[in-house]
Amino acid sequence: MNKKEISEIKKQFSPANCSITRICGCYVDGEKNKKTELKEAFLSLSEEEMFKYFEIFKKTLSGTIGKNLINMEFPLEQEQEGGTQEFLLRLKNSKLQDDELTEAFYDKIIENYDYGENYYIILIHAVYDIPGKSSDGQEMFDASDEIYEHILCSICPVKLSKAGLCYNAETNSIEDRIRDWIVEMPDLGFLFPVFNDRSTDIHGILYYTKNAEELRSTFVDELFGCSTPLSAGGQRDSFNALVEDTLGEDCAYDTVINIHERLTELVEAQKDEPEPVVLTKSEVKRLFEDCGVEEEKLESFDEQYEIAAGEKASLMASNLTNTRRFEIKTPDVVIHVQPDRADLVETRVIDGRRCLVIPMEDNVEVNGIRVTMKNKENFTDEGSEDTVF
Repeated sequence: MNKKEISEIKKQFSPANCSITRICGCYVDGEKNKKTELKEAFLSLSEEEMFKYFEIFKKTLSGTIGKNLINMEFPLEQEQEGGTQEFLLRLKNSKLQDDELTEAFYDKIIENYDYGENYYIILIHAVYDIPGKSSDGQEMFDASDEIYEHILCSICPVKLSKAGLCYNAETNSIEDRIRDWIVEMPDLGFLFPVFNDRSTDIHGILYYTKNAEELRSTFVDELFGCSTPLSAGGQRDSFNALVEDTLGEDCAYDTVINIHERLTELVEAQKDEPEPVVLTKSEVKRLFEDCGVEEEKLESFDEQYEIAAGEKASLMASNLTNTRRFEIKTPDVVIHVQPDRADLVETRVIDGRRCLVIPMEDNVEVNGIRVTMKNKENFTDEGSEDTVF
């Protein structure tokens, strides 16, 4: 799913557009015991409750694609009888009316969700009547010819509110606040089936994780039977290792700068597009070639790529570079610069030592104090002011 498709489904989580037919919930304590359950038509909830649930459901479809929201495809064997996809399909087709199936779903989560505190499993069934679109992209609500029937699951931590004092209007006094168990925003969740090309795709699932660096591979494997992809940080680390291993001792400053500048250009060029920039193995190799990596260095590229990221792994460009800040780090100094001004930092040999050189502009601050650099020793032979590290 891309940004537009996710946004279209999120818009249904409002009173005016609500397509949710049924909601089920199971409150689980830290000992993995089911404490209470909810089973009812969603529209029977109070307006206040509905709004709070809408907020949770929207959060389950929020974040960055490739970091918090991850598209996964089911292996073919999981679509056979007894497979994880086949189980979720039966659960969706039951419209959450089959108590035995719903309980089996809760049991799967409780068994595989590694969380030592209380949490609340929320499961909804919805039927979205997909409006048609005219040639200019406008929705035609009277031209719908397909429905998107789906389930959405949110797993939310339940924590005790903080201790404190409060004002009691009835007694007109300040007193100890009653501590309540609060359902927080989701830690994990998923949407099934996915909504691809504005149509139902039963072969995939959209997985949500609040912590982009904790994908919970055991949970994903047991509940969905899918291979857990590299996290955003894992992709970055794998890419960095690939650059270092490919270039070896010739991992030059200028080459690395060129690679990251090219990545930033790719991300910026596609930032308004619904699909993120994804690089395959061959595209990463072409990127290296375009940035001046010598052909002999690329002879073992395929092997190095498979070691670093995996044979069939793709890397999301936005995970590989920071488009907001460029960082240059030495053991004693860290320099942050905007990516489009990375050229300001140069490398020079001065008095036999390799140095990073930054041209000085008019506005220079030291711990918030504006300073000027007028001493002669701060001038280079060309007469310009530079800071040398």
